[in-house]
Amino acid sequence: MEVILAKTAGFCFGVKRAVDTVYEQAGKQHVYTYGPIIHNEQVVSDLKKRGVRVLHSKGELEELKEGTVIIRSHGVPKEIYDIITSKGLELVDATCPFVRKIHRIVQKAGKEGKQIIITGSAEHPEVEGIRGWCSGKVTIISEASQMDEIDWKQPACLVSQTTFNYKKFQDIVEIIEKKGYDIEVCNTICNATEERQLEARSIAKNVDAMIVIGDRHSSNSQKLFEISSKECPSTFFIQTLEELDLRLFESTGKVGITAGASTPQKIIKEVHASMTEKSFEQLLEESLVTIHNGEVVEGTVIDVKPDEIILNIGYKADGILTRNEYSNDSANLDLTTVAKVGDTMETKVLKVNDGEGQVLLTYKRLAAEKGNKRLEEAYENKEVLKAPVAQVLDGGLSVLIDEARVFIPASLVSDSYERDLKKYEGQEIEFVISEFNPRKRRVIGDRKQLLVAAKKEKQKELFERIEVGMKIDGVVKNVTDFGAFIDLGGADGLLHISEMSWGRVENPKKVFNIGDKVTVLIKDIQGEKIALSLKFPEENPWLTAEEKYKVGNNVTGRVARMTDFGAFIELESGIDALLHVSQIAREHIEKPSDVLNIGQEITAKVVDFKKDEKKISLSMKALLNEEEKSEE
Repeated sequence: MEVILAKTAGFCFGVKRAVDTVYEQAGKQHVYTYGPIIHNEQVVSDLKKRGVRVLHSKGELEELKEGTVIIRSHGVPKEIYDIITSKGLELVDATCPFVRKIHRIVQKAGKEGKQIIITGSAEHPEVEGIRGWCSGKVTIISEASQMDEIDWKQPACLVSQTTFNYKKFQDIVEIIEKKGYDIEVCNTICNATEERQLEARSIAKNVDAMIVIGDRHSSNSQKLFEISSKECPSTFFIQTLEELDLRLFESTGKVGITAGASTPQKIIKEVHASMTEKSFEQLLEESLVTIHNGEVVEGTVIDVKPDEIILNIGYKADGILTRNEYSNDSANLDLTTVAKVGDTMETKVLKVNDGEGQVLLTYKRLAAEKGNKRLEEAYENKEVLKAPVAQVLDGGLSVLIDEARVFIPASLVSDSYERDLKKYEGQEIEFVISEFNPRKRRVIGDRKQLLVAAKKEKQKELFERIEVGMKIDGVVKNVTDFGAFIDLGGADGLLHISEMSWGRVENPKKVFNIGDKVTVLIKDIQGEKIALSLKFPEENPWLTAEEKYKVGNNVTGRVARMTDFGAFIELESGIDALLHVSQIAREHIEKPSDVLNIGQEITAKVVDFKKDEKKISLSMKALLNEEEKSEE
């Protein structure tokens, strides 16, 4: 028996692109296709095992709260794009480029006021998608006889379903040209479809039996069956080898095989192998797994070099994992230190064929995907993550979670301004994910909110245990001209310059340094404001002043400041006495500065003491008078 296999059988460009796209997305959380990605139950079933679910209606789409939605190769109405975008879902468009071209054609024609005529099946998802990009009147026909239903007074634009019967389309166009209608004709039948149909017709004319392989829901497969049946009455339509009764071909001389655009090569090979005798090498090759770009595979290490790892992945070619695809931080990494022969590794396929017949693999991108899942879970659960700082950037910090990068902007690194972030390099820090948008590759970490939350908790605990009049330990956090801010372990308190001593303080910066430990008194609490003091009541010098500075006592002090009417003498820290200008000497003095200097030590007699007003008056003249009397 001679078997002729159509060269165009199997996945077309658009279908392969769509299937590869879904396999690349498979493995992520919450992945959906809007409708089956292609009309093939085997492919859809395999993707389901990998976690990809099919959305069958607009209602199901509207119920989604998160996830990735893949537009299938047939395309969808514009309304579906709008829903996906408005709900903030990740959109991956796997629409066949030839179908997208039709969308653009009808959208433009509608804006020009033309009616749209589509040749195809009204129930087919591709046609439903095209209709969804039209504005104005739309007519769908599948036979030339239906053209009488069209109002030809309005200008029109004719397009076709990409898998429509090419012969039927030619017949319709021929009638239009003869009638002279005002219509723009766009032959949008896919070249691959046209070639596939022409090849099927050619093969069917010259064989005794014809086999068409395709899914029962596949429009282009059904058309292949229709075309082949006209040329060869003994045409069989099957989905898989299981449906093929080989006994029917025992006495057949020549058999042709073709397949629809959504039929995987594996199924075609199985049917072809069953009809022919094949070499051991061919059968061995077909026994090996079929892999796709983006597919996750497990392999065994069969060789390790400093710059690459070679794995047996059960495919006809070995997998190559280069140093650059092992890790994001692998500039000087020797791969012989991280892997050895016999190890098993899970990797992801970058390219099925790297140009030299080998499969190019990646480990870091798979790790990053897993890391992104980890980050997504952490984002949803508001989980606190911990990781070392991998890189200090101009605008913030970069940390790695399982090869997935998180950027922490400088404004979110701390609860206060950080001039230099270099101190964080290599440091392990805690943070939360405040923004997760893998579609824009934007994953933002936030350390500040943890520090703020921790501070609020400490603040709460602090305010629950402190009260006015309590002594508390703190650390000087900042010093200004008007006072010092003291970190009390949960909140800052203000130690005003006037509360730093019972005496006079000229400049707080001469008294305190940042980091100094200090015990302070809580003077007042107003909301979240805490007023502090170092003027402890038990140390108030006025408690013993009445005895030490009673009228008639001779005292010694230091000139603290002067005015025109007198000088203020500091007797001790916190107690100043007034030496009036008239009491400085027996002779007349214009102003104190004529005879006294700041800081000068003087001795005088207490001539007045008012405890309630905290006022003491001194006299040097009275002391001089006493000395003069004693000399007489």
